[in-house]
Amino acid sequence: MESLRMIENWPVDTAAAAVVRADGTTVGTHGPAGHRFPLASVTKPLAAYAALVAVEEGAVELDEPAGPAGSTVRHLLAHTSGLAFDEHRAMAEPGTRRLYSNAGFEVLGDHIAKATDIPFADYLREAVLEPLGMTATDLPGSPAKDGVSTVSDLVRFAAELQAPRLLSPETVAEATSVAFPGLTGILPGYGHQRPNDWGLGFEIRDGKSPHWTGASSSPRTYGHFGQSGTFLWVDPEAGAACVALTDRAFGPWAIEVWPALTDAVLAELA
Repeated sequence: MESLRMIENWPVDTAAAAVVRADGTTVGTHGPAGHRFPLASVTKPLAAYAALVAVEEGAVELDEPAGPAGSTVRHLLAHTSGLAFDEHRAMAEPGTRRLYSNAGFEVLGDHIAKATDIPFADYLREAVLEPLGMTATDLPGSPAKDGVSTVSDLVRFAAELQAPRLLSPETVAEATSVAFPGLTGILPGYGHQRPNDWGLGFEIRDGKSPHWTGASSSPRTYGHFGQSGTFLWVDPEAGAACVALTDRAFGPWAIEVWPALTDAVLAELA
């Protein structure tokens, strides 16, 4: 895809990107697709997917208690447990505010590890990474932010999101629809949003502005970006997903170039 060549002009040392259609066809890649990058928060959708496998296997339930008093697995996945960003302390009652929380995903990982008697990184590998052939991906630390992967591996995950084999389509549809609608919150790097819509481990674009996806991205677009300069989005209306990984921390440069790439990719697909 010609649009992916735009990453050559990004102010980063190394970047790789790819686009995959809903039928699993990779329609374009650019840059070193096998280069391993720190994912930062793009780790969260992978962790969430493993959590949903645990739900379907019956190891945990979405509405069982987990985290602070009154919180559930569902609250942790949807950033509504009330836990602070990076501290294991409650800042709000569960279900009342969208408080983006790394701590919440760490509590979730611990909860699943205890329920399955398998360390969470091993559970992620067995439940998601190995079945999808994501051999270059691992989780050496926090399920909120410490994943490492390649564009080639994340293309496999993006294909799975669009045509699920590891989960039922109904589960993926629920995870990529708004959970606890109407809550306000802060999208890191983009400020306060009303509403600040999320699914279960996936951010939902809806009508958010400004946003890291494109002006032409459909409201149903979902995905995640990471502070290490990474993103993955799926646009169901376009029938495609895009992954971009870089080695430069998120900042004004990304706010400028990411939406332009997304709009160019969507225009080329159309």
